[in-house]
Amino acid sequence: MSIWDRLLYLIGLRPTPSPRTYHLDLSDSLQTSLSTIARDEGRPETELIPELLNAGLTQYTSSERLWKKWESLSPREKDVAALVCLGYTNREMGARLNISPETVKDRLETAMYKFNITKRTELRLLFANWDFSEWERQQ
Repeated sequence: MSIWDRLLYLIGLRPTPSPRTYHLDLSDSLQTSLSTIARDEGRPETELIPELLNAGLTQYTSSERLWKKWESLSPREKDVAALVCLGYTNREMGARLNISPETVKDRLETAMYKFNITKRTELRLLFANWDFSEWERQQ
């Protein structure tokens, strides 16, 4: 039983400390994936379902929050953030966007502040799965 399940039981929000059971109508491909993961990990499928569901929901909400923050950026902040993720220096971005390297620095700092980060590498990690190739083609 997870710590979360125990806590819910102790505060009276869960009637028994036993594990929850789930009834899901899964497609054949999802059932095959679940069975494969359970077999590979040597664990019962019913034990994996809450963990997989939690991981999926966490990833989904994380992606939504990231998108909303991206949408809060100004167009120039988006340009600078995208070019940072593509590996451009401030000087290269300034030349490409026809702005000074100091303006690039200011836009980058504002964008990173909105994401609550302080380093370019953190920005790259945050958007590691995003495709910014469109910014390569823009002039």
